[in-house]
Amino acid sequence: MPSNLALASAVILVLVIALPVVFHLTRYLGAKSDNPRKNEPYESGIRLTHKDPHDTFNIKFYTVGIIFILFDVEILFMFPWAIELRELGWHGVIVMFVFLFILIVGLVYEYKSGVLKWT
Repeated sequence: MPSNLALASAVILVLVIALPVVFHLTRYLGAKSDNPRKNEPYESGIRLTHKDPHDTFNIKFYTVGIIFILFDVEILFMFPWAIELRELGWHGVIVMFVFLFILIVGLVYEYKSGVLKWT
């Protein structure tokens, strides 16, 4: 047990000393840019500087983000299913195909309604 304590103490000591040194080295050795456009807020292809908060905003940025989150959550359901596939058997395969079919129908609906067209 004392060897584990010594190792943990050494790691913590190295981190406490090394991290500030590395941060200060990057300040002096890193590239510097004095371009004023570098610090402008910029999100999803739209400049946000000097805008009236009551101006109209293209909703496509939000719809694409929501669609991405929906299909990203799909992956969260598919990983545990893939790990437990042998234990789930055919019932698990059928349930996942039903789930994927519903998602594909939703994707086709979004495509046909023009949500995914940018122009």
